[in-house]
Amino acid sequence: MSRLDTVTELIGRRFTRSEPRARAGVYVRGLLAGLERKNGWTLAEHAGALSPDGMQRLLRTADWDVEGVRDDVRGYVVEELGDQASGVFVVDETGFIKKGVRSAGVQRQYTGTTGKIDNCQLGVFLAYASAKGRALIDRELYLPTSWTEDPDRCARAGIPEGTGFATKPQLGIAMLARAWRAGQLTSGSWTTADEAYGQNPTFRNWLADHEIPFVLATRNDDMLTSPDGHRRQAKVLATIAGARDRDTGRDGWERRSIGAGAHGERIYDWTALALDTAGLPDGWGHWLLVRRQTDPSPGKTVRELAFYRCAAPTTTPLRELVRVAGARWAIEECFQTAKNEAGLDHYQVRSFRAWYAHITLAMLAAAYLATTRAAEHAGGEKGDLEPVPAG
Repeated sequence: MSRLDTVTELIGRRFTRSEPRARAGVYVRGLLAGLERKNGWTLAEHAGALSPDGMQRLLRTADWDVEGVRDDVRGYVVEELGDQASGVFVVDETGFIKKGVRSAGVQRQYTGTTGKIDNCQLGVFLAYASAKGRALIDRELYLPTSWTEDPDRCARAGIPEGTGFATKPQLGIAMLARAWRAGQLTSGSWTTADEAYGQNPTFRNWLADHEIPFVLATRNDDMLTSPDGHRRQAKVLATIAGARDRDTGRDGWERRSIGAGAHGERIYDWTALALDTAGLPDGWGHWLLVRRQTDPSPGKTVRELAFYRCAAPTTTPLRELVRVAGARWAIEECFQTAKNEAGLDHYQVRSFRAWYAHITLAMLAAAYLATTRAAEHAGGEKGDLEPVPAG
């Protein structure tokens, strides 16, 4: 049995009938094929079908446990790529550009996908990244209040009755909680996310309550409490630290790489400043991690700073905080791989259920790619990464 057959067999128990089970396997193979676009029509043609009806039925109405497959994807990734020393859970969102107003959750809103306000859906995702590889393991569709406050519109898009508004950090917590209940996210598992989550007290408190250490980006004007009880902006704390260095003649910065980027090694100067530990587990520290450019950008005289709120056991070294901060970019690579190689954003469906069904199967396809590459890198069996035939 090939690695791909093993993956499709993994989800077989989530289907009550053989027809949708077989079609899901064909769908995943189509997502892995060398097709320019991977939507209902092209996947049907690749499978030799005369129309996309079967593929559309799989996503919209076929009787299978979409959430169960999601759980299988998460378990598969954590089992295959799990590494206690280097594993990090990463939360972030990505946009899906759409036309019209009928797709569930669509509206004009900012998306980092285009770097501007666009007509799009936003999906909040959880990824797992380790030294072995990285892949998406959970997903939630963000529903703006323009949807949740319009029951008729929700009904037309198949959004379950009573679905209320949830912020992106709340969706992030829901995904982390599922991983926690499954025993895949545990006390001591690192989590990282961008400033939308780092500035959210509920998100930070959930992690602290579960003794999950974190490195969360924050803004330069975030108000932080020092051990002496004074509240200051993050950028002010960094300025005070710089002045102290000049006065004492000591440089409290360490130069460290966070790995290779598109333009080579990403090397920065780093320092960690102590913060008040109220509300954290006993024996934990709380820090403002500051990242500084090694040299100013062209045309500028000041080196840019970035800021992270961190909490972890007091014995945690600076190099570990830096490593986790750098791991946040792994989810961007997951998005790129899933969109470019597994058709994550190629769908042409509008309903709530169909979005989850397609995204889940695309995540499974991308997880197969990630685990196969990890096996090859470790000297394991060669995976069939060439275009996959139908059937």
